[in-house]
Amino acid sequence: MRVVIQRVNHAQVNINGKTVGKIGKGVMLLVGIKNGDELSVVKKAADKIAKMRIFEDEEGKTNLSLKDVGGEILSVSQFTLMASTKKGNRPSFVDAMRPPKSKELWEDFNKELEANSFHVETGEFGADMQVELENDGPFTIVLDL
Repeated sequence: MRVVIQRVNHAQVNINGKTVGKIGKGVMLLVGIKNGDELSVVKKAADKIAKMRIFEDEEGKTNLSLKDVGGEILSVSQFTLMASTKKGNRPSFVDAMRPPKSKELWEDFNKELEANSFHVETGEFGADMQVELENDGPFTIVLDL
């Protein structure tokens, strides 16, 4: 599993001109599920993100978690995160888990985040989405599990 975590001032996902998910201050998550991932990996990722201290305190140090700042989450499934570019010029996606199992694990991931008392907005699995965000910092982390 690979999750790109972006600290944002706001973010939203649009499909065919309609906003399907929108948040204020929080994190934008691009989520890739790979072959072999299981519920235990999804739970570990959600727990790690819930506790990750990536927001600044009054002294400007990254000591605060998403929960500490009352942040929201926008979660977008993105199989292209599992691309391999080792050979040639065309990315290979053979490591990306196929639906319906990948959709199920992404939904489980979002439920785990909600179980941590976060407000979670999402994109739509498999849809052609347009994502808008204002990265705060910029502050971006890649979580590989």
